[in-house]
This record gives sequence, structure tokens and C-alpha cells, in this order.
Amino acid sequence: MELKKYVNEYNIRSYECDRNNNLRILTLMNIFQDMADTNATQLGLGLDFCLNKGLSWVGSNYALDITRLPRMHEIIKIETWPAAEKLLGAIRDFEVFGEDGESIIRASSQWVLINFAKKRPVALRENLPQYAVLPERALDTDFPKIGEIERVDEQFKFRVRFDDIDMNRHVNNAVYVLWATEAVESEFRLSHNPHKIDVAFKKEGYMGEKIMVLTQYDGLKTTHSIRTYDRDERELARVAIEWEER
Repeated sequence: MELKKYVNEYNIRSYECDRNNNLRILTLMNIFQDMADTNATQLGLGLDFCLNKGLSWVGSNYALDITRLPRMHEIIKIETWPAAEKLLGAIRDFEVFGEDGESIIRASSQWVLINFAKKRPVALRENLPQYAVLPERALDTDFPKIGEIERVDEQFKFRVRFDDIDMNRHVNNAVYVLWATEAVESEFRLSHNPHKIDVAFKKEGYMGEKIMVLTQYDGLKTTHSIRTYDRDERELARVAIEWEER
């Protein structure tokens, strides 16, 4: 079977948009996850197949380059495909096209294949020998390291909610980007949109844990360290966002 991009259309609904009438980043990330799951199932490598083999995909990185966000009632087209193979995992890319047919978002994600019971990475080719890629990149990135914050310009604290947890019983990947953007001052958010987003996932977060987001401002760039506190302190994710004026 010839490997092709998986394509789907979405009509952006009013409740999926934020105060600025843009598609919420959280919803965009959830759409990406939904499309990835559907495409993996089509390729015979979906959730049920992996679980039956004792395997699971764990996200390690995301990178997004946003020309503009979709608007309310806009019909967008999204493409996704397995774009590259790694020793212990793979890269899946996405591209979003606006109603006018122009490319408006390019994104790339990196995933590690793990033994579900042992929570340890395993070799992709040894465990999924049928895995295939379409060697085309939506975003040319090798997921550079996000540096540690050097100072804390703002601190935001809260608890992990029930709705932040997915079926794997830990915080869903999409939620970390939401937390990072929520840690930015509201007045800044009203006048700026995210232009580039890089995410590095580090540890799993669980329901009820106390979370703090430490934020550093550098002009139009914010860097966020998302950590637990109270009983222990673990860095769950690190997010870097480049903003542009609306």
C-alpha cells in the first residue's frame, strides 16, 4: 500500500475560539493528537495494536511555526504523516491550510516508543518492523534544546484538574502548552499571538498535583518551566514561545 498523507477538514466552531476569535492552541493540539491517532490506526499501528504488544507512544517534543491561527467558522484543512524514523521512535509532521488554501501552520512532533509495563524506550525497527515514513518535513527542525530559565519574572500556581488527565492517567501533552500561555499576562495576550512554540516534555504529571509555571520574559519571547511543588519538585515540561503583535 502506498503511504499517503492523512487529510481532514475542520470547521472552526465558536466555542473552540479564544477572546481574540482565534482557534485555541489547546484545541489545535488536540486536533493534532486526534489525527495522529486516526492515521496510526489506518496504518495498522494504532493504540489497540500497540497496547496488545505492550507498547505505547510517548511524546518528547513539539515544534510549531504559526503564520496565523484559524478564525471562527473558517474551514481549514490539516495534513499529517509519519515523516522520519529514529532509533527509539519517530517524527510525525502536520500542516494546516486556511480557507484560502494558504499554509498557515507547520508543526512537527517527536515520539518515543516505550515498553508500557517497564516504562522504558525500545527500538522502533525491532518492535514495529512494518513502520514506514513519507520522507517529507513540514517543519525543518531537530528540536533544539530549550535552555533553563535564568530568572523568574512571573510565577503561576494551580492544581492539576481531573479534565487535564488523559486515558494514560497523566496530564495530556496538549495541556502543557495551555499552562504556558496561561502564565503570560492577560494584557500581553490580548495584543499578541503566538508565532513559534517549542515544547520539551520531561516527566509525567498526575491528577491533584500542585503545579507552578515559572516564566521568563525576553522581549517577545517567553520561556516557561512547568514544575510540581509541595511533596517533591519535578520539571514536567519546558516551553518556549515567540510572540508577535496582533
